[in-house]
Amino acid sequence: MSRVQTLPVAPDDADQRLDRWLRRMFPHLRQGVIEKMCRKGDLRVDGGRVKANTRLQPGQTVRIPPLPDPGASSSPAQSHVTDADARLIRDCVIYRDDHIIAINKPPGLPTQGGSKQTRHVDGMAEALRFGLEEKPRLVHRLDKDTSGILVLARSRSVASGLTAAFRHRETRKLYWAAVAGVPHPQMGTIKFGLVKAPGHGARGEGEKMHCVHPRDVDATEGAKRAVTDYAVLSALARRAAWVALVPVTGRTHQLRAHMAEIGHPIIGDGKYGGSGQENLGDGWGAQLGGEISRKLHLHARFMRFEHPVTKRVVSLTAAMPEHMRQTWETLQWREDEVPADPFEELE
Repeated sequence: MSRVQTLPVAPDDADQRLDRWLRRMFPHLRQGVIEKMCRKGDLRVDGGRVKANTRLQPGQTVRIPPLPDPGASSSPAQSHVTDADARLIRDCVIYRDDHIIAINKPPGLPTQGGSKQTRHVDGMAEALRFGLEEKPRLVHRLDKDTSGILVLARSRSVASGLTAAFRHRETRKLYWAAVAGVPHPQMGTIKFGLVKAPGHGARGEGEKMHCVHPRDVDATEGAKRAVTDYAVLSALARRAAWVALVPVTGRTHQLRAHMAEIGHPIIGDGKYGGSGQENLGDGWGAQLGGEISRKLHLHARFMRFEHPVTKRVVSLTAAMPEHMRQTWETLQWREDEVPADPFEELE
């Protein structure tokens, strides 16, 4: 067991999440242990209580309580990546250079670990070193059941640059989704704020985001403004629509909560669309029935950003996962019949 430590945040660690900063220095620490230290107030930044996802800034000091010695835990973190998982994650790579790696994340694979998640992209990133000493770092995330483009930085300095670009809306992200009913008008902007509602379990299981009318955001504790652009690309009568979604802001579950709030939940979304409700054409219910998969139909299709080192524009496109491809085939929606970005001509 170590002693209490107080460590400074270096300039190279700017804007890095507290939990990732800790795990880089103490690889044996489990995510659950870090979150518990935060809840108890044992882990502090500049003397104040923090959460695991708190962003660090240069010059801050982090108070670290006594930590268990490596190997002392009864259930140590698993740093080894199996051969099968290494092949899986390497097969997902759609772009790679000396500074950045991008993957097409499959649905069902978490981006990061948690109290019940031991198999995730962050852990598998050990297999994406490709000769470099450092493990690639996550600079953003996707929900477990959302597929598509996920970018990792191959150094701390590149991670800092990408994270800043993502947070300051200098990155173009476009998602494809199948939703219940057909939104009207066929192109618009959703501006409901979002506030986190606690879950029902001891550890907050089941927590979700609730929408708040724009006029009530400032008066609602914990609410944050959120903006989503949407455009209908194709429709199946009144039962379902293929939509393009652009998250102007980047809130948790933003696209899922926003589409459900306007009466058109994303197909397969049990959290926001009601897993047992079948859509009968009135725009509500997240299931289409028949041969359509009950999995979430939300995919990070396209991303464009300025490379933090070369300054060239990088444009990435990710193929849809199998369950969405089958749905598109069933509904006779063709990828070559829609614009890559339906919003471009409006900008």
